Parts: sequence; structure tokens; C-alpha cells
Amino acid sequence: MHFLLLALLTAAPAQPQPLDALRSNIERITRSVNATWGIYVKSIETGEEIDINAGRQLDTMSVIKIPLMAEVFFQIREGKLKRDDRYTLAAADIRPGTGVMRSLDTGGTYTVKDLLTLMIIVSDNTATDVLYRMTGGPEATTRRMAALGLKQTVAPAASKVWFDGLRAAGSAEKFHRAAKTPYGLSSPRDIGTLLERMERGTLVDEAASKMMLSILRGQIYRTRLPRYLSGIGIPHKTGDFLPYIANDVGVLELAPGNRVVICIFTANHFGEGVMLEQAEGRIAEAVARYFQARG
Repeated sequence: MHFLLLALLTAAPAQPQPLDALRSNIERITRSVNATWGIYVKSIETGEEIDINAGRQLDTMSVIKIPLMAEVFFQIREGKLKRDDRYTLAAADIRPGTGVMRSLDTGGTYTVKDLLTLMIIVSDNTATDVLYRMTGGPEATTRRMAALGLKQTVAPAASKVWFDGLRAAGSAEKFHRAAKTPYGLSSPRDIGTLLERMERGTLVDEAASKMMLSILRGQIYRTRLPRYLSGIGIPHKTGDFLPYIANDVGVLELAPGNRVVICIFTANHFGEGVMLEQAEGRIAEAVARYFQARG
């Protein structure tokens, strides 16, 4: 008995698991940039997860356009909309900020599929508010997310309300610190769940899931998750209010049978926006290397 006790007391300490080392690396990167972080990482194939404040509800900025896209596809399945339904651009619909429709002549016509594509790949705010109107308002998206069990995901209002609030605040920093007019609300885990369902072909249905992923793969903003990666498919969506918020959510499609959801939300960053983007790129790089090595 004494020999057994001595052996137990002198046994080497348990070695940290590789996933714990990845988590520590991610936490080290986040500590290098003073901001509020919410991070969710999940391997679709193995179920391995990293949760760093992943249940915290934060401002999504344009990441809320993914739930809106899902709502559009649900309404297409229900027969309320068609992909080839057409909309004619009117002056009253023009919104500032990201996108290209604000720079186009009015009177042009666009399909629902066109609007979805513009809303995602160039984060077009005009297309966003048109789609909100076509689907019955932001509350329709909120109800749908609640029905899916994603109760932290809320579409508070059309983007016009956000821009009106920013204009009234008089200062971008003051507006962000007040945090009274979010563009959208969700948690990294909620959005990660949506993306996982897309990859599994179960968000709306298989055809809709494939089309949503195809649109997300066309994302033109590549200064965060894809920053230090090449040769990897990354359907993703950014959400911006720099330098305070620089979100990016997506799936690292490392190989067939090796897909990793990664959702990074940030807030309350008052330094150079590029520092946030570089940190997010390093996090994605570390995640990709870990799961590539695991095969």
C-alpha cells in the first residue's frame, strides 16, 4: 500500500491535451489586443469545441445578414418569395455605408438572389433593408431564429435606424460606448450553430444550405479569418464598425471531412482596427493548423 501511494504521489503531472494548448494560444492572442472577445470554434466532424465567452450576446453588425439570408430562404421554401422575384431600385431605398447599390442609378431591377448576393459578398445595406421589407420586417428574422432555438439572435431594426442613431449621436465613439442601437444581436455560438446546420445541409433544406454556402464563399472582404490562410475554402461573413467592432464568422473547409466552424465577435476596441484584424487572422491560422494536423 505504501509503495502504491508513493507511486501515485510521484507520478508525472497530467499532460495538457492538444485542444487545451490551442485554447491557450487563442487566449494569448486575444490578450495582445485590448477588446471584448467572444469566440466559438467547433469541428463539425469530431465535435471538439473551444468556447471563450461564446454565449455572450454582442453586436453582430453585418453578421446579422446571415440570419436574414436564412429567413429569405425559409420564405422561398414556404412559397412567400421566389428567387427570381424582382425589385426596382428606388431613391428612398438607398442606404449609406457598405455596398454598391447606393452608387447605382435608380430604376434598375434586381432579383431576390441578386439582393442576397450583394448583401453578403459586399455587405450591401440597401439590399439588406429591401430584404427586410420583403420578408415582413426584422421581427420576422427574430421570430425565425427563436423558433430554431437561437434566442440570443435578434434583428432589432432595419439598418436605416442604426445610421439615423449614429448621425444623431454626433460621435462614432460616443455612439458605440452608449450601445443603445445595435445593428444586430447574437452570440458566437448561435451563429456557429447556424453555420454548422448549413454545412450539414439542414438549414432550411439541403439545396438552400448549399446555395447559402456558395454565396458566403463569394465574400470579398478577406482581411480577418482568411488573412493568413490560402488554399482553404472559407464561406464567411464580416461585421464592421471599426475600430470598435471587427467580427468575422465562417467555416474553415480544410478538406473533405474536415470542417471547422469559427466565429469571432469583438467590441470595445479603441485602438487601430488593423490590430483586431491581424489577431483574428492569427486565431484562424492557429485553428486551421491544429485541425489540419489532426486530419
